[in-house]
Amino acid sequence: MVAYLIIWGIFTFCLFFGTLRISRTLQFVFATLTILFFLLAIGDATGNTSLKTFTGYEGIVCGASAMYTGTGVLLNEMYGRSVLPLGLVVKKS
Repeated sequence: MVAYLIIWGIFTFCLFFGTLRISRTLQFVFATLTILFFLLAIGDATGNTSLKTFTGYEGIVCGASAMYTGTGVLLNEMYGRSVLPLGLVVKKS
């Protein structure tokens, strides 16, 4: 199980670099998701219940930020304006 979590953590970390040109909220989602996978792996490897509890709270933060980002993307697209700010990255020419 630990190996799978590490693999997912590495994969998510690689995807994080793709978010650097999209939005700050998506960067936050992928950063917290990467941390979540590694904390889950460490918690499973060590059996530390306090770490697992902290990891659960970190997962709630990650999930809440993902819901905000998803809602923001949908509402901003539907209304054609910034209903929920996402911190869009300005592309330099």
